[in-house]
Amino acid sequence: MTLPIPQAILFDLDGTLADTAPDLAGAVNQLRISRGLAPTDYELLRPVASAGARGLIGVAFGITPQDVGYIELRDEFLQNYEAAIAVKSRLFEGVTELLFGLQEKGIAWGIVTNKIAYLTDQLVPKIGLHHAACVISGDTTSHSKPHPAPLYEAAKRINVQAEHCWYVGDDLRDIQAGQAAGMTTIAAAWGYCGEVAPATWNANALVDSPQQLLALLGQQR
Repeated sequence: MTLPIPQAILFDLDGTLADTAPDLAGAVNQLRISRGLAPTDYELLRPVASAGARGLIGVAFGITPQDVGYIELRDEFLQNYEAAIAVKSRLFEGVTELLFGLQEKGIAWGIVTNKIAYLTDQLVPKIGLHHAACVISGDTTSHSKPHPAPLYEAAKRINVQAEHCWYVGDDLRDIQAGQAAGMTTIAAAWGYCGEVAPATWNANALVDSPQQLLALLGQQR
């Protein structure tokens, strides 16, 4: 497939660049353990890891942000997560090579995540992503994804027009945000992907691995 050659590539963080689900699942299961409940099966939690506290608490406790008790669980979850933010979290296989390949091609790359900044800023250097051209968190602008504002802010910070950027993510919200910002969108099928199959997201391309994304770049003229 032929896509516009990017001047920059922006990435979601959780489930796209980094496999953070083990530590996120650990934080929500600590909530259950502290209440005398058995841990929730990791295989149930992993698909919703990109949705953060809302998704994980929803699966582990069956409640939504509108329910009584959610705020207490969310705040305790965030405390648990901050205390063990990079115990098992790692870059996905092939991400290091992908980012090195972008550097060789002279393509800038950055991070746009819905994770709260005080957590993003702790995690990014611990997993070796401190050399990103920009890092935009869920509270960097007045909106989070799927609103395009964080993507516009990232493009502004790296001095590249949005239409010359690709946005890569493993959640439908990522593709919706990229489309709203006028960016080329890439669905990262190696990530968590939620409950909706990435083939239905109407992304400009779907890739199964970081290596495939790098290969896709090599096909563009």
